[in-house]
This record gives sequence, C-alpha cells and structure tokens, in this order.
Amino acid sequence: MPKYNLTVNKKKYQIEAEADMPLLWAIRDLVGLKGTKYGCGMAMCGACTIHIDGNATRSCSMPLSALKGKEKITTIEGVGSPATLHAVQEAWIAEQVPQCGYCQSGQIMSAVALLAETPNPTDEDIDAYMSGNICRCGTYDRIRKAIKSAASSQTKVGMNK
Repeated sequence: MPKYNLTVNKKKYQIEAEADMPLLWAIRDLVGLKGTKYGCGMAMCGACTIHIDGNATRSCSMPLSALKGKEKITTIEGVGSPATLHAVQEAWIAEQVPQCGYCQSGQIMSAVALLAETPNPTDEDIDAYMSGNICRCGTYDRIRKAIKSAASSQTKVGMNK
C-alpha cells in the first residue's frame, strides 16, 4: 500500500492508504480530524470542503493519488484557533448562521476562500461562489450576511492578504 506525506493544519502526517482513497476519509479516519463532513460523496453539496494550497476543494472526490505536488491542506480545525477565531467564524457566531450545523464547516471553508479571492464581495459574488454549498436548513440569508460582516471586519483590521 502506498505511503503519503501530508501536511494538514501545519502538522505533518505519514499515512498508508490505497491511491484511490478519497482525501475526506484520510482526514477523518487516518488523521483523526472529524470537522470535515461527508455529505453526498459526489463533490456537489460542499460539506467536505477543505483548502488545498489555499484553494477550496471538495475532499470527498479527491483521491490521495491526486495530492502529488500539493503542499498544504487546511481543514475547519485549522481555520483560526479556539483563542483567536477567524473573522468568518466570528461572523458565523454573531449572525447565528447554523441551524442544524451539518454543512457549516464546508460553508465556512468556502467563505474563507471567497474572502481571500474577493475581499469585498457583492451579493452576486457571494451567491455565485457559495452556490455549490448546500444548506438543507436554508440559512442562505444569514450566510450572506455573515460573509459581508466578516469582509467588513477583515477590511477594518487589515486581515486580507
């Protein structure tokens, strides 16, 4: 069985797994980080969204073999910290975005990537970027409001790169 060296949330892991194992299962079952969720298994709902080298990526359809040349994987556990939440996490709390909460790690990961690309998104930017993230509870208005709030707070403190 092949071995893979992964850097997840700035920590190095060596795992042994089949080449076609989806990254989602490696993260959850082999690395032990449970924040990234399984939703549909077809990269259509966004619950499994993580960042690979800063890009929002659906981990349920990314085989381990496709990680060659990729350096940095970030999961929801690597966004902010318990002591210092990311602006998006703070906005999610302030706007009371989650209802059931299942999709929220993927929603947050996509929102963080959106703001890295588009620091001051319009409603249309948000709707277009986040359209692949499904929320069964329908909290889309709160999600949009939280993203705009996070964008505003990042701009105020110069957090955008």
